[in-house]
Amino acid sequence: MLSFLPSALLALTLPQFIFGQPKCGLVPPRDATASSKSTSSGTGTGTSSSSGDDDSIADVLANGWYPGWLADDNPPSNISWNKYNTLTFAFATTTSDVNTVALDSISQQALPQFVTEAQAHNVTAILSIGGWSGSMYFSNAMATAQNRSAFVKTVLGLVEKYDVNGIEFDWEYPAKQGIGCNTVSTSDSENFLSFLQELREDPTGAQLVLAAAVSIAPWVGSSGEPMTDVSAFAKVLDHISIMNYDIWGSWSPTVGPNAPLNDSCAPIQDGSAVSAVKAWTSAGFPADQVCLDLISLGLAAYGHSFDVSNSNAISSSNPKELKLYPAFNAGDQPHGDSQDGQAGTDECGNSTPVGGIFNFWGLVDGGFLTTAGTAANGIDYIFDNCSQTPFVYNPTSDVMVSFDDATSYAAKGKFINSMGLKGFSVWHILGDYDDILLDAVSAAMGIETVCTSSS
Repeated sequence: MLSFLPSALLALTLPQFIFGQPKCGLVPPRDATASSKSTSSGTGTGTSSSSGDDDSIADVLANGWYPGWLADDNPPSNISWNKYNTLTFAFATTTSDVNTVALDSISQQALPQFVTEAQAHNVTAILSIGGWSGSMYFSNAMATAQNRSAFVKTVLGLVEKYDVNGIEFDWEYPAKQGIGCNTVSTSDSENFLSFLQELREDPTGAQLVLAAAVSIAPWVGSSGEPMTDVSAFAKVLDHISIMNYDIWGSWSPTVGPNAPLNDSCAPIQDGSAVSAVKAWTSAGFPADQVCLDLISLGLAAYGHSFDVSNSNAISSSNPKELKLYPAFNAGDQPHGDSQDGQAGTDECGNSTPVGGIFNFWGLVDGGFLTTAGTAANGIDYIFDNCSQTPFVYNPTSDVMVSFDDATSYAAKGKFINSMGLKGFSVWHILGDYDDILLDAVSAAMGIETVCTSSS
């Protein structure tokens, strides 16, 4: 049985969005109660930017990350804009020069188009700085008062150049190594807070939506352990997005859920949405423990693949049933879909294997799923009631994939509502069949997409 946190279960009220006509956009359920103002304790806007001076704009977050480096094949015009009220462009990356943040050549061309489309659709446009391979020099940028002031100017320069509504900091990770060659200091988290406070003090920074993509545990403090008090960050951030994915993968001892909703009944508790929200709220984010609308739950539109023999994958007592947490062959990582990373060398100069990632659309293209998002003929399927996530298995190729489908997205949508979280953030949004997932989570949260005609 699925269990939730014993915190106050608060139904998320979704007041009406205001859109120009004719437009398609998100609206709350018909019986939703309007709220007069955003309840964000941050000093930024904290809301969709479609009508900045209207207090009836909904505070719910329907967000996704757009991977700018894929824009040649998937331009911003291809985005299902009516499914979101906020979209985040990934990534600008840190450099060794505190006065410079980099964008790859494709992203440089795509970002202005992204912002133009966002403005046309009344969607808040956020630029994310960092990411797994782009966080190498965050620590340098935050290390001294002089560097922090310079980096504030660098960030504000990006805002002015590209006319974005906000900035997300995807630092992977403060005071903790990420890709393997990041600069790291035990003072990173403290310095990060000082930087955010200075950015908020700037007249332009005070008006920005400021967000952070975060791990399932709070930022690491000077002790080397997760901080026990992060309440000060809630005063300068409009929201955090908990990256509740990559919990299990090729590095794990067995096959396991990529993005578990719950793991209290799993053989190993490596983290989940339930435990992550508990960890952040226990550390004081936000300080108001009754209203958790500064926390967005990160959702995965992809899965991890594993090479699993038939004998390990299929129950000996029931040949029609897959095993949960089976052993896999770590020496033979299956290749994922056409966007999957190739074997090679990473930014640190270390050799890397293929990624083994299947996007949701890649599972359709790869024959695991039908275009309706259900298991294809010849594919075994099981839904884990503990993690509330599915697994598919091709017994011919021995490939098993842990992923998310409409059922798991709906479960997460119900969790978001029951906990009173701010909303969801999807990594990533460029998939031919992703509307199956988005419609499921939106329906579970009571959000509707409607079109209005000009009067």
